[in-house]
Amino acid sequence: MTANTLSLDGKTIPFNEGDSVLEVAKANGVEIPSLCFDPRLKPAGACRTCLVEVEGQRRLIPSCATVAKPGMKVSTTSTKVDKHQKLLAALYLSDNVSENQTHDTADASQLHAWAKNVNAPTDWPKLESTRFKRPNDKNPYIEFREDRCILCARCTRYCEEVEGVSAISLLGRGADTTIGTADNQSLMDTTCELCGGCIDTCPTGAMTEKLPLTQMLKPAKELTKVRTTCNYCGVGCQMDLNVDPKANQGRGKVVKVTSPPTGTAPNDGNLCVKGRFAYNFVDHPDRLSKALVKQPNGEFKETPLKEAIHIAAKGLLNVKEKYGPNALGFVSSSRCTMEENYLVQKLARAAFGTNNCHQCAAT
Repeated sequence: MTANTLSLDGKTIPFNEGDSVLEVAKANGVEIPSLCFDPRLKPAGACRTCLVEVEGQRRLIPSCATVAKPGMKVSTTSTKVDKHQKLLAALYLSDNVSENQTHDTADASQLHAWAKNVNAPTDWPKLESTRFKRPNDKNPYIEFREDRCILCARCTRYCEEVEGVSAISLLGRGADTTIGTADNQSLMDTTCELCGGCIDTCPTGAMTEKLPLTQMLKPAKELTKVRTTCNYCGVGCQMDLNVDPKANQGRGKVVKVTSPPTGTAPNDGNLCVKGRFAYNFVDHPDRLSKALVKQPNGEFKETPLKEAIHIAAKGLLNVKEKYGPNALGFVSSSRCTMEENYLVQKLARAAFGTNNCHQCAAT
């Protein structure tokens, strides 16, 4: 069976039935700008950055929304494409913040990186954004900055297609079009689940996390990403801890949590409200950092961890000896990894001889 092929910048490239031109290009290492594209979402062709030239077509076509066809001749770089990209980037920049305003706690703006890459003109007159603002939204996690928005609709599409809640949508017409909620309500008063997926998919930082922004924490480029497993439930979602290594007298501080790129982890770039935003417990003053052992007078005393483990083991063994192994019960946590839960049940069965082992996710 002969594979389907097309010509991409003069090279014959095979592709699978149903692939878009953009997907074929990406799979073969050809970079096409695509500000509104997210592999989790249906192609929208909203940003017009991914337009390419196809032989036989009168106009440039959006590669993200165009299905590859056998024999198609595609040019991703041509005089026509280059002219279009420079013009489009200049138009986007005319009512967007300047580059030195984009490198805050959010990741670097993909718009400005692309504009610089295509050598777009930066001397066009600036226009003040007329989009509706929501500066007093009482939700504690998500901030919308209308002066960075390019209306790519990735956030609204994610909310509808992935989360299925449609808490935000495109409101208004023309230059006044903005990202909003019904009757401009706070996200707290809508169907929003505060998952932060809109922040994750936003290419310009228009949707951003509120806490690092209000606390003026370090920008993303100065943070170290550490991959770990979320411990709020047993799904095993992967996430990246964004750590300021110099904070807390050199011990480090988790500034925010981001999700790995789509297609690289079981959660496919998605996180829930707890996984993305509930990280302040790490440095909470009430968090136990040393082992405590209850004394005969009822008070708790700080004890070296090795000694505390010895006391706990001795107490469990005393119960087993006096009442038998079935007098003991072990309860593990869904916030532990699968490997840790396995060790708990092995401790119960192999070390203490009881099958009284439970895990809180089953309740």
